[in-house]
Amino acid sequence: MRIVVNIDVMMAKRKISAGELAERIGITPANLSILKNSKAKAIRFSTLMALCHVLQCQPGDLLEYREDEEEEE
Repeated sequence: MRIVVNIDVMMAKRKISAGELAERIGITPANLSILKNSKAKAIRFSTLMALCHVLQCQPGDLLEYREDEEEEE
């Protein structure tokens, strides 16, 4: 099982660049990249709220739970 991060999908839908999003939510572009590429081990609720506010979406639009194919067998 894993959590898939769909920040890039919402960024494309809202036509916002990574640099602009990072600035508007108050994190570094490097930290946004870590989040976008599913390399983060955690996310602060304040960061998640800021992402939802700026991208005008719900947390479920950004985060998705998926079963690993190996576990399903």
